[in-house]
Amino acid sequence: MFSKFFINRPIFSTVISLLILLAGIVSITMLPIEQYPDLTPPTIAVTASYPGASPEVIANTVAAPLEQQVNGVEDMLYMNSTSSSNGDMTLTVSFKVGTDPDQAMINVNNRVQGATATLPEDVRRYGIEVNKKSSSILQLIALYSPGGQTDTTTIGNYALLNIVDDLKRLEGVGDAQVMTSNDYSIRIWIKPDVLSQRGLSVSDLVGAVQAQNAQRAAGKIGQPPLPVSVDRMYSIIAPGRLATPEEFENIILRANADGTSLLLKDVARVELGSQTYEFNGSYNGKPAVPIGVYLSPGANAVATAKAVDAHMKTLAENFPADLDMDYKVAYDTTLFVSASIEEVIHTLVEAMILVFLVVYLFLKDWRATLIPCLAVPVSIVGAFAGMLLLGFSINTLTLFGLVLAIGMVVDDAIVVIENVERIMHDEGLGVKEATIKAMEEVSGPVVAIVLVLCSVFVPVAFMGGLTGVMYQQFAITIAVSVVISGLVALTLTPALCALLLKKQDHPTKGFFYQFDQFFEKFTGKYTGWVSFFIRRVPVSAVIIALIFAGALGLFKVVPGSLLPEEDQGMLMVVAQLDPSASLSSSTAVGDQLEKILLSQPAVSQELTFSGFDLLSGTQKSNSISSFVALKPWKDRKAKGMSSTDVVAKIYGEALFKIPAALVMPFNPPPIMGMSTTG
Repeated sequence: MFSKFFINRPIFSTVISLLILLAGIVSITMLPIEQYPDLTPPTIAVTASYPGASPEVIANTVAAPLEQQVNGVEDMLYMNSTSSSNGDMTLTVSFKVGTDPDQAMINVNNRVQGATATLPEDVRRYGIEVNKKSSSILQLIALYSPGGQTDTTTIGNYALLNIVDDLKRLEGVGDAQVMTSNDYSIRIWIKPDVLSQRGLSVSDLVGAVQAQNAQRAAGKIGQPPLPVSVDRMYSIIAPGRLATPEEFENIILRANADGTSLLLKDVARVELGSQTYEFNGSYNGKPAVPIGVYLSPGANAVATAKAVDAHMKTLAENFPADLDMDYKVAYDTTLFVSASIEEVIHTLVEAMILVFLVVYLFLKDWRATLIPCLAVPVSIVGAFAGMLLLGFSINTLTLFGLVLAIGMVVDDAIVVIENVERIMHDEGLGVKEATIKAMEEVSGPVVAIVLVLCSVFVPVAFMGGLTGVMYQQFAITIAVSVVISGLVALTLTPALCALLLKKQDHPTKGFFYQFDQFFEKFTGKYTGWVSFFIRRVPVSAVIIALIFAGALGLFKVVPGSLLPEEDQGMLMVVAQLDPSASLSSSTAVGDQLEKILLSQPAVSQELTFSGFDLLSGTQKSNSISSFVALKPWKDRKAKGMSSTDVVAKIYGEALFKIPAALVMPFNPPPIMGMSTTG
């Protein structure tokens, strides 16, 4: 008999269980931590620029040819494009879940190359980028000026040169980018009247700038062939691209008849400014530039966020002393992930404690209770090793599966223990003999229990669609823990029974005696009611029909959703003005919105973008978007402090105080990357 081998060799059975336990403990340290499994479809972004063109022109001349060419690429689900007033076009292509994003990017890039010839010359000159787009935003870091003395152009360029590349090199960071276009740029403000008087056109200026702002090889002195031999050869280093406004001002447009030169500064004003002026950011009312940090696929979100925080503290120590600049993590998705995982772990521990208390209550022997206390952790912790082998992660669904599995895996141990005690009590056999006989009787049922439970949960992993992907890890985690539980019930549990159990009599006084008396009375009444309904089948049928009808009615009345809306400790706010509104108008509304947000008792901090539309992910001069961080959950236990309450308050105040805009506050989506906002 299989179990007899382990009953006679308890050390061997203990070693097997310890190996399973150690494998699980090691796996816990290696598994990624996230809120949900990877449910979002891979996306590829195609971006192009057509400066000066209207959104309609961009849609017709840039987006349409690209869409026609990309349409039908392998494993594509859908695509959508946005054309903004600043000349940018973004085509987002979504693929089936499980598609290799690298291969998808190659396929899309090949399609894009086929459409390049049909695009306007300016678009081809600026270039078309094809990149993997991560929907798993991890954090938004606000780089801001506490005293308001440093402008966003300076802050943005400092971030681009000194922060972003460092963040990209961190383990787990898929991408980091400055979410503005405030790069330094030489801006040439033409004087049309003077230009016309000098008989020049804008194209003449463009040609002169392109010709004189170029890097060219000037050749070498002493390079063969030469009529005479020389001892040295020198490379000529000539001035290349211009770097300062003064150098641009001295670009020669033409030579005058009197021998003088017409310079660029004679017909235009040159300054060092920002590449665009279509975006304004502020953190708690201070000028700010947002840095978006994105998670790489399969990375540990919590560990990556901690690494980013630690690295930003190091970088902040090197901020220039004469630069009025500081940083804050304005939006952090891992706070809710950590809180969710912590709550599930608490539930897991509480469930194990309750199970052991119930087992002790009915078995009335600490020795018998100790056996499932030792066996159950092996099954639960060992399941993490299976999760690692299957490529799963520690998330709310896998942990919920383990919570549910506790009640199942303890059954295997209880079946063995009860049968051993029954044989010892009824047949008077010794512990070892009773254990061997008990395993002869229950080995088959234990295996049957495992197979039945696996037959219930394993098919869930083969369900199609989003539901199947979502609950695959949930079901397989339960199945793995149940299989390990069956193995432990056939190896470790009988060995522990033979070592720990002793014959005991039923209690004749005390708490357990009183409990037995109460339970016997309850059992008697229960069997009486069962007998009553067995003799009256029509009555039983009517009651069952009423229960079924009531459940069906409640099923239709109770609202349903894929996932419940939870207080994630964060909010998003989008405000829309009239389509013709300028950036200055949006900035003024953004300032009003910030005052409303910061006046809420539950709000900790906020980051507002004027000129950015969160719903479409594009820059629009008539849009404002805000990311709002609420105070910790422990500080918001009072009535009216939940995220839903704050949303209602913001909407109500904005409705009366900002009549010029439609303000829409809302909670973040339950699954990032599965909604319009992320």
